[in-house]
Amino acid sequence: MKTIAVIEDDIYIGNLLQETLSGKGYFVLRAYSGTEALLLLEKKRPDLILLDLMLPGLPGEKLLPLIKEIPVIIVSAKADVNEKATLLLEGAVDYVTKPFAIRELLARITVQLRRQSSPCDSRLTVGSLCLDSRDRSCTLSGCPVRLTRTEFAILKLLAENANHVISKSALLDQISLDTPDCTESSLKVHISNLRQKLREASEDIHIEAVWEIGFTLSLPFS
Repeated sequence: MKTIAVIEDDIYIGNLLQETLSGKGYFVLRAYSGTEALLLLEKKRPDLILLDLMLPGLPGEKLLPLIKEIPVIIVSAKADVNEKATLLLEGAVDYVTKPFAIRELLARITVQLRRQSSPCDSRLTVGSLCLDSRDRSCTLSGCPVRLTRTEFAILKLLAENANHVISKSALLDQISLDTPDCTESSLKVHISNLRQKLREASEDIHIEAVWEIGFTLSLPFS
């Protein structure tokens, strides 16, 4: 499960972001000032940071250079082009101006998290399940399992969050750029086909439906 830190002093905006991101399957950390953010980042390392600029204590402009090796998306009401350019040159990976469309922000988050994946991260092993994103290959208990592009994307996301429930909307959003053909109406069909293929290879792995919420991948860990 990917972790996103929301550094925002506006309670309403922060709550909106936390509720939305949690609903999409992310784990959310909160900080309400630049100083609090520094203390948080000493203990936790999120996969991505959403950073407001007008923060009490230490403003976002001064906090940004102190953040190392974590992608930062600026989310600010400041719309000055020169300031945007400066912050991007100083290390921010993207800049979103308030008020923002939540769907656009989610898409930008997805893109940045995907860019952080390096070739050495192409292989994913969870228990007896092995996935390789380079050629979309899959083996289960040593047996090769032939998957469609959509089935692989679904299984990879579930495997990355094994034993955690992923909502239907989070699943669709996070695989949408790779599998635009997958819709809410076709998702059940893809899941059913995927279950059948996995069942033929091993009984150790199960994709379980959680009523009115989504799906979870349940399997023993080695």
